[in-house]
Amino acid sequence: MPRTAVTGDLPVSYLPFSPAIRAGDFVFVSGQAAVDDAGAHVPGSFAEEMDLAFSNVSRILAAAGGSLDDVVQVRAYLGDREFRDEYNARYRDYFADPLPARTSLTVGLGDLKFEIDVVAYIPASA
Repeated sequence: MPRTAVTGDLPVSYLPFSPAIRAGDFVFVSGQAAVDDAGAHVPGSFAEEMDLAFSNVSRILAAAGGSLDDVVQVRAYLGDREFRDEYNARYRDYFADPLPARTSLTVGLGDLKFEIDVVAYIPASA
């Protein structure tokens, strides 16, 4: 199956990866965190970091012709267990029923409080 990088006016990273890859009708968005367009971490509260990460995901999905409504799988990485309740409480701010499949992990993220990657189903003809 051919695969292509999703490009556009998107946040950049100093790390070697594409913001997203389209494989058929699926778009795989790489991990997004609270970073600005130059790839620099923008520290803030958990809510602020979560919002910026989701904003970056939304921009990438838009460049692929979709939106958060097209997300079928979410993997979230929380920098501390204390953020779990806030993440769960705010999750529905981004997704409606039927909610995407989801995995959430507490991991060491250094200075980051939140990172997320998603898989979206966006038909290429959309």
